[in-house]
Parts: sequence; C-alpha cells; structure tokens
Amino acid sequence: MSAEGGLTTAGYIQHHLTNLAVCAESAKIDGHCHGFWTFHLDTLVISGLLGLLAFGLMAKLAGKATSGVPSGWQNFVEMVIGMVDQQVRDTFHGKSALVTPLAITIFVWVFLMNAMDLIPVDFLPLVAGAFGVNYLKAVPTTDPNLTFAMSITVFFIMIWMNLKVKGFGGYMHEIFTAPFGAKLAPVNFIFRVVEDIAKPISLALRLFGNMYAGEMVFILIALLGIYQLPLALPWELFHILIITLQAFVFMMLTIVYMSMAAESH
Repeated sequence: MSAEGGLTTAGYIQHHLTNLAVCAESAKIDGHCHGFWTFHLDTLVISGLLGLLAFGLMAKLAGKATSGVPSGWQNFVEMVIGMVDQQVRDTFHGKSALVTPLAITIFVWVFLMNAMDLIPVDFLPLVAGAFGVNYLKAVPTTDPNLTFAMSITVFFIMIWMNLKVKGFGGYMHEIFTAPFGAKLAPVNFIFRVVEDIAKPISLALRLFGNMYAGEMVFILIALLGIYQLPLALPWELFHILIITLQAFVFMMLTIVYMSMAAESH
C-alpha cells in the first residue's frame, strides 16, 4: 500500500517506525514521548502475548504428548526441542539444568517476534487505527529497547553462571589474571571489562539491526502500491530465512556465553 491518509513518503515511513508510547506529561516534547521513562506499549503487549501464546501451546502439547510415534504439532515441537538440545550438548561443556530451557525459550520467542515481520506492514496499523490507536510497530525486535533488555538479561545470567561455577574468589581471580597473568592485572581487568560490555551490546544490535533493516525494506516495497507484488513475495520468502537465522544466532551466542562462563581460564 502506498502512502496512506495523505501522508508524504517520509511521513509514511516515519509513521510505521514510530512506537505506541506512553509517558508522563513532563517527558513529552512536541506531543511525543522522550526519555528513559517512556514505555512502548506495542512492544510490551505484542512480545508478552507472543510469549504467552508460544509457551501456552507448548505446555498444552506437552500435556498431550504420547510415548508412541509423534505426529502433527507434537512432532514439530519435538524436532525444535531436539535441535536446540543438540546445539546445547555440542556447545555447552559445563553442567547446568538452566541452559537448555533458556536456549529453547530464546529461540522460540525471538522467532515468533521476528515472524511478525511477515504480516503486511499496513494490516495491523490499519486494524489498530480502527480502534483509535494512531501508532503501532508490530515487530518487537525492531525496538532496541527489547533487544537490549534481552541481551542484558543474558548478560546477568552469564555473571550469575560465573559466580555459581567459580565462586566469587575464582571469578575475581579469572578477571585479574587472564589472559596475561597476575603481573598485568590492570591490563587483564580492562580487557575483561571491554569484552563483557561488548557481549550484550553486540547481541542486541545484531538482532535489532537485521530486523530493522528487513522491516524498512518491507515499508519501501509497500510504497510501490500495486507494483509491490512482484517484489513482496520473493522478499517475504527470503525473510523467512532471516528471521529464523537471527533467532538461531541469538540462541547460539547465548549458549556460547554460558559455556564461556562455566569454563575456567
């Protein structure tokens, strides 16, 4: 669909890239929310509903699982769980009952949030507009607030894993002695701080950047109006690979970070 409601091309793009935000009146500038205490309701609601949907269905299927030959959705769910479990076995060399459930949660949840990008860009905003909602970004992973929240959560779990496996003393010893030995403790510490800060930043920006770029391409294709049809379907099919790959990469990096935290250096 081309620019709607009399919007210019720039206005149409800006409209689709604006979150439904709420904040205190003091945080508004020119009628728009800015600052730390701004809540993106579309990101919170859509990501929450997708999480409840995914794991509600998986819990329901788990309750109906049979010990015989699986079929239908049970077969699909077992295939996904088996794939993730194999990746954990191959990558994570420590002992923890947390890593496999964490990896499954991340893969399924991120995949579903990414998959919202396959819905035509104008459909959900038009539906929301019929109910008086002026802005709606349907893809939660195009919001850096969500991708950073997830990566920071992974970071704190990684810190917890370090402390659990090595203890506080062992963890401090590793920070100040690896990789150059105790004599270069300040250098080791600086290297470790840079490394640990880079992990959540790169994890968040990789997912956000790829999904934001994909969403932007869909918006630009939509601007072509009826002429979008020859381009929309090939890009949609290619995008299925992107959304799956980004969910897989986020999951694999999480497993790698957990494995690094569980290993001694």
